[in-house]
This record gives sequence, C-alpha cells and structure tokens, in this order.
Amino acid sequence: MGGREESQVRSLTLSGRRLKGRVLAVEKTGETAIREGETWDKCIFTVEITRFSKRTPEEVVPLELRGRRVRLVRHCLYNWHYTLGTETTLTPEETETLLQGKQTSSIFW
Repeated sequence: MGGREESQVRSLTLSGRRLKGRVLAVEKTGETAIREGETWDKCIFTVEITRFSKRTPEEVVPLELRGRRVRLVRHCLYNWHYTLGTETTLTPEETETLLQGKQTSSIFW
C-alpha cells in the first residue's frame, strides 16, 4: 500500500468507521472464558464482508474486500450469538486490520 493509501486508511479508521458482514458459520473452539460468573464459549465466525456501517454512508467497500470471507474470533454466551445469516459489525480495530490486509489472532482468512 502506498503512502497516500495508508494515509486514507488511517484517517478513515480514526473516524470510527466499521465494516459489516453476514455470518456464514460459527464454530466452537472448545475453549471457554469465565466473565462475571458466566461461561462464554470461544468461537470462530466466518463472515462475508458486505458494507460499511450506516454511520458512514459515504464509504464504499473496496472491490477486493466486498464479498471476502474472513474469520473473527469472538466469545458467545446466548443462543442468539450462534444465529447464521445475521449481520455483524467489526470493531474499528478489526476494520483497520482488514483494510490494511493484515491478519491477527482475532481476524484472519
């Protein structure tokens, strides 16, 4: 990525923009975490990137990302966390990572 593109990504991410996607699959890893006395399952979500959040209606998903399938690590507790076909929002950090083409322990492909 060139200097100009990096500058655009950095400035747009600082504005809090977030990518959204459709949940295609949820896989339990078998790991758990205890939070406030409740047992949360560590899961890997397969998400197809669809658009940006409505908070930034002028943003357009780059062609190389539209329809891309990424995997997100999340923790689930309630049954509705496992619903397929629903829309999910990436965090600003996940969005920045994806826009930069990087993989981390919480977002990969």
